[in-house]
Amino acid sequence: MEIMDHAASVAANTKGLMLRVVRKVALAQDIAGFELQAPDASTLPHFSPGAHLEVEVRAGLKRQYSLWAPPDGKTYRIGVLRAPDSRGGSAAMHDQVQVGDTLWCSTPKNHFELEENAAPILLLAAGIGITPILCMADTLHQRNVPFELHYAARSRERMAFAQHLQDAGYAQHTRLYVEGEAQARADLAQVVAAQPPGTHLYVCGPKGFIDVARQAADQAGWDAQRVHFELFGASVDPVALNAGDAFCVELRRSGRVIPIQAGVSIAESLLAAGVEVETSCEQGICGTCITRVLQGEPDHRDAYLTADEKAANDQMLICCSRAKSQRLVLDL
Repeated sequence: MEIMDHAASVAANTKGLMLRVVRKVALAQDIAGFELQAPDASTLPHFSPGAHLEVEVRAGLKRQYSLWAPPDGKTYRIGVLRAPDSRGGSAAMHDQVQVGDTLWCSTPKNHFELEENAAPILLLAAGIGITPILCMADTLHQRNVPFELHYAARSRERMAFAQHLQDAGYAQHTRLYVEGEAQARADLAQVVAAQPPGTHLYVCGPKGFIDVARQAADQAGWDAQRVHFELFGASVDPVALNAGDAFCVELRRSGRVIPIQAGVSIAESLLAAGVEVETSCEQGICGTCITRVLQGEPDHRDAYLTADEKAANDQMLICCSRAKSQRLVLDL
């Protein structure tokens, strides 16, 4: 079929994997789970908790989805939320991708990795943010690392993996919060303040949820190096994100100078000029397009870099950020 033929063509010409959908299930309302395997059942590359796959949903449209189950060598399991404002990615996964289809996928990538030898751990998740957090919880339990898990959802119907968490060996260390029920909302400030010294925080979900968690850690005096997060959904207007004056970027390795017009991102401009750059979310939330800045002052508009990383001005996300100076020199 068309999906399979395109996937095979892409896999043959790019670094990545051609994987077959062997199972598709409803994990919760508007959340679908996909199990992917190599067509020849060969062993898949290993990954660590917090990793994701970049999936080419259809020609030219790639999206990132977190792996929710620890690696077993044969199957990758991802969860996909049908976004109400979908730009085609999640809707296509839900409506068009079926068992038997073959998709091009990247090898697992991880911008949200568990720190080695860090214990104890506090895991916070909201909505679809449970997918990488669940993988972390199952792995930490296997390793006998102490942790707490707090998971919030809008309703029981939208709470993926609720039964799994209630049956897990770490259920006594898990708290579920559902709007309209007795435990309707987590007091994140209280949860964070109750943690023992040295705890590392991993939080994933909508921006508002992450902002509250990070603020709670900051107010509790936590070192920023112990706060790790992955944002799902930036809720941004792409037009507003790329608004601003025109400028230019110089590519240090080739010496080329590329003009960046108002309303057009650096990444879009480079791709149009035949410069290969890797992008995915196009909203400044995934970190795929992070690029070193050698000269000039970026105008950071992403939700990925920390405040300190932005202040250093030595890297930027070229899918959304622009320039305060008339020229940027990039390590490209």
